[in-house]
Amino acid sequence: MALRSTILTSVEKLYFIRVGGTAMGGVAAACQALGDEVSGSEESLYEPMKSYLAEAGVTVIPSFDPGNIERANPDRIVVGNAVSRGNPELEAAMDQRRTLVSLSQLVSERLIAKNTSVVVTGTHGKTTTTSMAAWFLEQGGRAPGFLIGGVPGNFEVSCRPAQAENGTFIIEGDEYDTAFFDKRSKFLWYRPDVAIINNLEHDHADIFPDLESVKASFRLFLRLIPSNGLLLYPHGDANVLDVVSSFEFAPKQSFGLDEGAEWRATELEGNAFTVEFRGSNLARLHSTAPGEHNVRNMLAAFAAAHHLGVQPAQLERAAQTFRLPKRRMEELGEWRGALVVDDFAHHPTAIRETIRATQAKYPGRRILMVFEPRSNSTTRNLFEEEFKTCFDGAAGVFFGALDRPWRYQPKERLDTDGLVRHYHHKGVQAASVTIEQGQEPDWGKYAVSALERWVQPGDVILIGSNGDVGGLRSMLVGPQ
Repeated sequence: MALRSTILTSVEKLYFIRVGGTAMGGVAAACQALGDEVSGSEESLYEPMKSYLAEAGVTVIPSFDPGNIERANPDRIVVGNAVSRGNPELEAAMDQRRTLVSLSQLVSERLIAKNTSVVVTGTHGKTTTTSMAAWFLEQGGRAPGFLIGGVPGNFEVSCRPAQAENGTFIIEGDEYDTAFFDKRSKFLWYRPDVAIINNLEHDHADIFPDLESVKASFRLFLRLIPSNGLLLYPHGDANVLDVVSSFEFAPKQSFGLDEGAEWRATELEGNAFTVEFRGSNLARLHSTAPGEHNVRNMLAAFAAAHHLGVQPAQLERAAQTFRLPKRRMEELGEWRGALVVDDFAHHPTAIRETIRATQAKYPGRRILMVFEPRSNSTTRNLFEEEFKTCFDGAAGVFFGALDRPWRYQPKERLDTDGLVRHYHHKGVQAASVTIEQGQEPDWGKYAVSALERWVQPGDVILIGSNGDVGGLRSMLVGPQ
């Protein structure tokens, strides 16, 4: 269904280079809903984005042809951070002195604008917490706009405009860089009225050389919160506390499970917990999302929605009907009597929490994990020591292909063979693909071979990746 917005705003002609990405396509459709004339290019556009953009009324040209720019004659050309110098359309736009705008700037101007901005940041849990906050406000009658970096379980789209003038817009605030011409973190464009920091660790090693550089970007982000805004941060997270301790320009409230947190989850029973604020019970939530990390995520979303006027009774009802985004503890099907579960976990902390959540959701069942080290941080040996413990609790671990390993010297790469030996020494079944095997597009077949040796009926096969896993999902349960 094509989106429509009740907001009246000036319109413009926009052209999106590489419109087929989740964020680019979602924002393109949202701008079309605002009345803009939107077109774009993508050489290979796949379902469901192909049908989604067509239904939204966005014209997609299946080539990066310099002539497309002149024919479209847009007011502005939207460039995401997946577009680099050398793209023929980008080169033509620059030669013609066309106006370029980053996707983040466009979101700030066209979707956030005068709306109350809720920005969810942190190394882990952004997509889930953003989805929770959007659903809480939706069930509170606020009809918020949102931009979610995944496929939400409760909405048909990942991005939509706010449905009322001067409404609320909720966005996943990524610390990654903005565009080839703007190396600042994306979230610096999002003008937070309510800011959530879920956690903070070193990640995105291609952008941030160390943890201190990540903290520096978050400190800049905090400067954007107005004095009548709100900062929500995790109690007891040393890295976050180092960033927020000196921030005094807006109210700030902590959340967590421990004593001392202003927003606190108590009386945990499975996925149910009581929400306390400064010692007073506000609600009893029965969540559908497993794991203590999701208790923290929901607690932060509850605090943000409550701050914006949603009542505890409404939030209790919303928690019961919340559905996790796609690829967050998603059950894909069964293979040889084992349940196949897909998760986005691709950082040591996220892997550890996902294994714990899997143990809690499926008690007594063995876990066999397939992990694809695909990000710029995990393909290098930055987290090698963390990888020696974060898989604890799994009965078997398969390490998939390193993404583009030729970018690094052998001594700089993650040593998956060494990790296999380490887990063998700990009595855990383990295997990996070789560098050569990992260059085959269907390297998932080697994971299948290992799983055939390991799997028992009743097991849980847990896939942790932000990529295709060498086609493994379709090999186990069919096309997704």
